[in-house]
Amino acid sequence: MGKVIALFNQAGGVGKSTLAMNLGYSLAQRKRRVLLVDMDPQSSLTTFMGLEPGTLERTIYNAIVMEEALPIHQKLYGMDLVPAQLKLSDAEQELVTAYMRDIRLKDALEPVREQYDFILIDCPPSLGMLSYISLVATDYLLIPIQTQFKAFQGTDMLLQTLQKVKAKPNRNLKIAGFVPTMYDSRNSHDELTLKAIQEQLAPIGKIFPVIPKSTVFADASMERVPLAVYSPKHPARKVLDGIAKEMEKLE
Repeated sequence: MGKVIALFNQAGGVGKSTLAMNLGYSLAQRKRRVLLVDMDPQSSLTTFMGLEPGTLERTIYNAIVMEEALPIHQKLYGMDLVPAQLKLSDAEQELVTAYMRDIRLKDALEPVREQYDFILIDCPPSLGMLSYISLVATDYLLIPIQTQFKAFQGTDMLLQTLQKVKAKPNRNLKIAGFVPTMYDSRNSHDELTLKAIQEQLAPIGKIFPVIPKSTVFADASMERVPLAVYSPKHPARKVLDGIAKEMEKLE
C-alpha cells in the first residue's frame, strides 16, 4: 500500500501547499505514483495544480461528507489530484454529528491506496475537524515551519494535537520530519529561529535542509506549474529532491 503523508501546520502562510505540490512533483519525477489530496477549503493546492475550484462539480467534500468515491483528476504534471473548493468549509460543521466521522477520510482513501506509492494530504491551517480526520487517515506527518519565531512558538500546540491523535484514533502516526521554510540567510532573526528549530525539534523528528525564501515559488504558483518546471536550475529543487529521497526511505 502507498504511504500516506499529511503536510500539516496549524499556522497559515508557511508554504504548505507549495511544498505539497513540489514534493509530489519530485516524487513523480522519481517514477513514483503520486496522489495529492487537497483538504484545505482555501483550495490553494487545487489552484496551483491548474484547476478552477469554483467550476468543480465534485471535490473531496463529496467523498468525506456524502461518502462518494474520490473524484480524482489524473495526469496533472505526472500526479493525480483530489481537489477542494470553498464548500469544504461546511464540512467542519456537518461532520460534527456524522456517523464514524473520525475515519471518513481514511475510508475514502482505502480503495485507492494500492494504486499509489504516495498519497500527500495538504491539511488546512487549523486544528479543526478537517485537520483531525486528516491526521487519523495518515501514516506520517511532515511539518513545514516558517523560520519566524512566532511560527516556531506555535509548534507546541501542534505537537500536543499530535499526541492526542496518537493516544487513540491513530496510534501508528509518526513524524516524517520538519521542513524549515521561507528562510532568509540575510536575516539574523531567521538564523536564530532555525537554530532553535534544529536544537529543540531534532529529538522529535528529522530536520530537513531549509527551503529558501524566494519569489520564484509565488511566480511558479501563479503560472500553475511546479518549481522544477518553471525554474529547473533553482537551488530549492535539490532540497525538494532530497526530501523526496527521504520519503522513499519511510517504512
